[in-house]
Amino acid sequence: MLTVDFSRFPIRPGSRVLDLGCGGGRHAFEAYRRGAHVVAFDLDRSELGPVTGMFGAMRAAGETAGTASATAVSGDATAMPFGDATFDRVIAAEVLEHVLDDQRAMYELARVLRPGGLAAVTVPSWLPERICWALSAEYHQVPGGHVRIYTRAELEAKLTRAGFVVGSHHHAHGLHSPYWWLKCAVGVNKDGHPLVSSYHKMLVWDITRRPAATRLADRALNPLIGKSLVVYAAKLGCRAGMPGEPGGGPSRQEAGQEALP
Repeated sequence: MLTVDFSRFPIRPGSRVLDLGCGGGRHAFEAYRRGAHVVAFDLDRSELGPVTGMFGAMRAAGETAGTASATAVSGDATAMPFGDATFDRVIAAEVLEHVLDDQRAMYELARVLRPGGLAAVTVPSWLPERICWALSAEYHQVPGGHVRIYTRAELEAKLTRAGFVVGSHHHAHGLHSPYWWLKCAVGVNKDGHPLVSSYHKMLVWDITRRPAATRLADRALNPLIGKSLVVYAAKLGCRAGMPGEPGGGPSRQEAGQEALP
């Protein structure tokens, strides 16, 4: 289940792609499938073993171009072990809401992205997330849990401060918000509850079968209660560093040759 819309975020064979906070690897797998050189990056080492295994399975099954490559790396989003301008594309999907110093992580995203390169950043949408927090403290008050709720204005302002030019945005997964509200209402760990279990079965059916009725419902619900906010941005034409660093802070130069989505 992809949150980033790859029709708005084009990845070409040979593109160098970073998937920050890759988790289970869904976006990294899609980039690899499209022929990119992919780095799946996550703080949680336990996530990376299965991701590496899936990369190998995809290679063995011939699901990606022979020139593509993929690797998994563990590390901190606020101090990544990559050189400046290493990547053509960066993805940060559902990760910044977990990071205490999210602004520094955004500066890091800008640092490792080449001038003119594109970023896709997704976070939980304000209204669905606010309802989850109101229904259940257990939902977010866990080790590694969500530490903030973004408005779009806040997210875009922080990306701009880091040196990005913000482009288009959209919401995704409108059918998933009611599922999380149910979990928060009955207990986030009570997956066997009849209402939660039934709704989960519907979501699995939707993801695997993609029937027209639920696809239409999801598109209709996305602007209202889409679980995720997705923002696309381009890096400005010069280096973006932390304020006070040599060359730091945003430039007002044009953002390379890439078209903003």
